Amino acid sequence: MKKIQRISSAMLLCSVSLSASAAVNATLDRDRIATDDSVQLTLQHDGNGSAQPDLAPLKKDFDILGSSTGSSIQIVNGRMSAQRELRLTLAPKRAGKLEVPPLSWDGEQSDALDLTVANGGADAQIGGGTDTHSGHVFLTSSLDQKQPYVQSGVVLTVRLHTDEPLNQASLDLSGNNEVLVQQLGKDQQGSETRGGHRYDVVERKYLLLPQRSGAISLEGPTLDAQVPDISTASPFGADSPFGNAFGGTPFAGMMNTTRPVRLHGDAIDLSVRPRPSAATGSDWLPARRVILEEAWRPDNASVHAGEPLTLHLRLSAEGQTGAQLPDLSTQLSLPDGIKAYPDQAKLDTSLQSGEVVGSRDQDIALIASTPGRYRLPALQLSWWDIAHDAQRQVNLPERTLDILPAAVGTSSLTPSPASLVGQGGSASAPGVAANHPITASAAASISVRAPWLWISAFLGVLWLGAPLAFWYRRRNTSRSITLARAGESTAGAPDASRARKAFQQACRDNDADAARRELLSWARAAWPDTPPLGLNALAQRLQSPGATDLLGKLDRACYSGGHWQGGQLAAALSKLPSPATARRKTPELTDLYP
Repeated sequence: MKKIQRISSAMLLCSVSLSASAAVNATLDRDRIATDDSVQLTLQHDGNGSAQPDLAPLKKDFDILGSSTGSSIQIVNGRMSAQRELRLTLAPKRAGKLEVPPLSWDGEQSDALDLTVANGGADAQIGGGTDTHSGHVFLTSSLDQKQPYVQSGVVLTVRLHTDEPLNQASLDLSGNNEVLVQQLGKDQQGSETRGGHRYDVVERKYLLLPQRSGAISLEGPTLDAQVPDISTASPFGADSPFGNAFGGTPFAGMMNTTRPVRLHGDAIDLSVRPRPSAATGSDWLPARRVILEEAWRPDNASVHAGEPLTLHLRLSAEGQTGAQLPDLSTQLSLPDGIKAYPDQAKLDTSLQSGEVVGSRDQDIALIASTPGRYRLPALQLSWWDIAHDAQRQVNLPERTLDILPAAVGTSSLTPSPASLVGQGGSASAPGVAANHPITASAAASISVRAPWLWISAFLGVLWLGAPLAFWYRRRNTSRSITLARAGESTAGAPDASRARKAFQQACRDNDADAARRELLSWARAAWPDTPPLGLNALAQRLQSPGATDLLGKLDRACYSGGHWQGGQLAAALSKLPSPATARRKTPELTDLYP
């Protein structure tokens, strides 16, 4: 009898202990994956409540790609029990033996879990075994230099390798306060064989501009994509003959199921050198080569006083962007009697034979108020040769200008800048000939009295124009609202119509790249305030299953090539909904194809 009582007491204590230790239960669907794979973490917690688990510890080694929740209630022998469940899709940030840390949920804590992550590159081994796993998707990157000078351009080449289709793919590299990042050119596509395995390769180049000297580290590129899910189980069960017949991989392909993937490229480490003490000059211009050119218009014709003479300056530098090049119009040293009217510069940055080349083109109108001989000093620009660690200079030679007296029928008055740019938007517009011939004495008289004549003319125009302006303003006040609304309704219409026609033509030509480009142009015209950034974002905006499937086919055709038929997409997208009926509800990702 006493033995039975001891057994009953032990069982009661055990049940109390189990009830009191109702901790959070955590499980992984797998304990070994590759870096190009994801794993599902399931958290289960007994009881009701609105509290959510603290997921911050996960972010050290994992990206949370998605989540779903569920709950269940059971009544057994009149007693009700509730259970909550949270499923998380995790992508590892690095390879190695990782730990899913303990997670707190409503005062309870889960146990730590171990996860082995093998390198996703070719010939990576999982768990040190003999089986070889070739990663289906992985990133590689390379720098053209690792010890640049501060504010000197560095070219980063990122290559995406894949042997399986990628959907909704986007590649991102974000800069920070220490390094500015700019994409260069368009993506290049090709193929490569690694370890006897063939991969499709997409290559993208970035320009990095370090803003300070010293050691700088930048997070590597990040790829987000959807890949085929080969781990989907058969619905007939593993032991079913139907399940064995289909197998995991064929069934997943038939169901067209995908899973999210996020890959992190290696961190980018730079050792940035400061500006050398031997570098002189007001501008710091580190480059591999600098070219300074000039052109004069007119180059050999006679120039009279009051007529514009245009100096065109072109400055180009390898290793710099157009925005980094100095404004040479501010460095011109002009003699008295000549004024300069610089036009807005045209800046350009391009990739030439793997080198970043920035250029700055600018027109400067020079106008002499009186005839005579003028000497323009030489223009010198210092720059630092990063290939040979030496300071160099580029020069424009000294030039002498012979300005003739004002031609008969012209005024020697210096024209205003507005008159120079009024016709063509450039300071090199032709000049200032008067409409009526005058004698030399009359010209001299006008030059003396010119200020008072201009002031009198201005006051007269102001006196006569005030009533007219008042009438015009009242006339347009009643129409302002109507015109504003009409402007809103027609804004962007010409661009939308052109892009729509171009999109339909590209569909008729079965040109996938052109169809994608013109469709996004049409979408930008339809939603100027919140334009979709890619085909995935456009599909979410349209919220049409048929259009989503057709846009997915267009996306795959742009990535993998092959024959594409655009007739169905053109028929499905005969028009786009208005902004009022298509709101952006989810964050948009930049497509892999800019």
